[in-house]
Amino acid sequence: MTTSENDAGAGIPQPVPAVDATADRPAPEHPFTLAVDIGGTGLKASVLDAKGAMVADRVKIPTPHPAPPDKLVVLLKKLIGPLPSAERASVGFPGMVREGVVLSAPHLVTVSGPGSDVDDHLVTQWSGFDLASELTREFGMPTKVANDADIQGAAVVRGRGLELAITLGTGFGSGLFYNGELMPHIEIAHQPFRKGESYDEQLGEASRKEIGETRWNKRVMKAIDNMRALTLFDHLYIGGGNSRRVLRRHLPDDVTVVDNTAGILGGIRLWVPLRGGSSDG
Repeated sequence: MTTSENDAGAGIPQPVPAVDATADRPAPEHPFTLAVDIGGTGLKASVLDAKGAMVADRVKIPTPHPAPPDKLVVLLKKLIGPLPSAERASVGFPGMVREGVVLSAPHLVTVSGPGSDVDDHLVTQWSGFDLASELTREFGMPTKVANDADIQGAAVVRGRGLELAITLGTGFGSGLFYNGELMPHIEIAHQPFRKGESYDEQLGEASRKEIGETRWNKRVMKAIDNMRALTLFDHLYIGGGNSRRVLRRHLPDDVTVVDNTAGILGGIRLWVPLRGGSSDG
């Protein structure tokens, strides 16, 4: 008796059709924005869709030191290689930037990284460097560059009143917004804070490691009080890699700790401001 084709497979487990986990997800909308975050210790990037959602996992490599502009640009181009194509780019930079031109780069002009000796030759190389134009050529897409704390703040502000974002990481950063619009950048980080040292020196990663988290948190609370006296903010946001170390139980209701991924997610706001007007740094 000949076994039928249907019977031939009896008792043998049959393959189950694969289930597409993304089938119910809406397709990402263009334009895509390449979002790059330049930090004192790490270079990070991802790609965002038109709604600000990541369409690729974040990629990261260490920040080189010393970090002359040409070397950094080459590494950034290498960093974004595995990412999907985008129509435009946003770059957060750890220093003073105006219309894409670097005015200061305190974490990139040292011999061996933040806290080490400043290299005057690097200061000269970075001062007035048109990073936006250079990256536009290298990335092959229009690129905007702004202070990294400004970009992080752009991702989290609610667009109501005067909002201040500060970042705690390699150093200290800040970005100020009024009704959702980015205000001109003020480099608070290098202003006197306490004991003859700046906010950057007293609240940066090197200081946190030296004094421990209890004392460091006390300094954070003092910095918040100073920011309140300086700006009379309606709300303050704390981001950056060390935001997770802030003792939240000590924070007042008008202060919120936000996720460090805002440094990437805020990139789209350089192209699509929360409120009218350009937020280009």
